[in-house]
Amino acid sequence: MTAFRALLKKELTVLFGSPVAYLVLTTVAILTAITFFEHLRLYNQQLFLYASSSMAGFESDTIPDYINLRDTVFFPVMEQLGLLLLLPIPLVTMGVFARERDTGTDELLLTSGLSPTQIVAAKFTATFGFIVLMMAVSFLYPVTAIFQGGLGLQHLMAVFMGLVLLGVAIASIGLVCSACTSSNIVAASSTITVTYLLYDFGWSYSFVGAGVANVLEVLSLHPHFSRFSEGLVSLADITFFLMMALAAAAIVRASLELRRVSA
Repeated sequence: MTAFRALLKKELTVLFGSPVAYLVLTTVAILTAITFFEHLRLYNQQLFLYASSSMAGFESDTIPDYINLRDTVFFPVMEQLGLLLLLPIPLVTMGVFARERDTGTDELLLTSGLSPTQIVAAKFTATFGFIVLMMAVSFLYPVTAIFQGGLGLQHLMAVFMGLVLLGVAIASIGLVCSACTSSNIVAASSTITVTYLLYDFGWSYSFVGAGVANVLEVLSLHPHFSRFSEGLVSLADITFFLMMALAAAAIVRASLELRRVSA
């Protein structure tokens, strides 16, 4: 456990010692605040207009059902932020394993007495911890704004959980790609490509049969992720993202074991 804690500390030190991590953290936080503020401003503007005047055939003080936090704020914010995460997270994960292979320190790590399972656990824990921290910092303004308004806090927490799980899934793919190359650029670009392909297969449903379409929907990130925007926290969706993380960890562990044997 001492060696594991030392490796975990080292991974956190390297991660937070990189300017890329702080750039990603700051950029995501600012863009989250701007996106949420803009949609919340439009929502409040619509509420004011419908509550203060008669328009579009509605009586004064009557607000149509389609003007609500879910459709006007939470859903569009989550959709935009979900796409936003496809770019910065690969920049964080690209060097986690690739850096070790590029400098040759992976062989030292594999002969240090730590098992591949411990190495994978330390690196995945550090990376996932950064994802949670990034989303927590990003949601400081949304939580404050919603809490002061007294509306939709539980719904916002579902959105937060969905984005964290999506971030974990993207990071899992990124860690697998990083473990398969010694180039940061290759790791980042392959992560973006794979994640983009897995994000939503909806465009292909009209070209395949119903059975294949159902399988593709199960494998797509977006259907599991989008339900959180409706405030629905499903055990099946949580399990999907956790299984992705476990599958990625198993693939990386097998890769490390193969390199240790071949070395």
